[in-house]
Amino acid sequence: MEPRISIITIAVDDLDRMAAFYEAMGLVRHRIRDGVAFFQMGGAILGLFPRASAEEDAGIAFGTAPPRVYLAYNTRSDAEVDDVLAEAEKAGGRIVKPAGRAFWGGWYGYFADPENNLWEVAHNPDFPIDAEGRIALPA
Repeated sequence: MEPRISIITIAVDDLDRMAAFYEAMGLVRHRIRDGVAFFQMGGAILGLFPRASAEEDAGIAFGTAPPRVYLAYNTRSDAEVDDVLAEAEKAGGRIVKPAGRAFWGGWYGYFADPENNLWEVAHNPDFPIDAEGRIALPA
């Protein structure tokens, strides 16, 4: 696994209010899919995902206590998703959701690190990754 974070996703209770907050902070909203707000932040992306949808997508309930943030590692291929999930499990992580086809067309799965911090590993062909590992939103 290359040393990078692709997308930081925050599960939010009120997507419109949270998107307005980040816009007020000077970030430019770039909506790729309905129901998720994305903001380019240098070489990474900030995503705001409705909490109920995030829980359904990950296949777990977040409960009432923080944190409601999980990290995303994007890959250049479907096969790399499988490799990273296997590497995480070998290193002592727990597969939360095995890799599979996503509703948005990519390939993804989830693992938790030894302290149960959640990571999504995904290949999204709409989000190009350059040679240095920087991810970008499409033009």
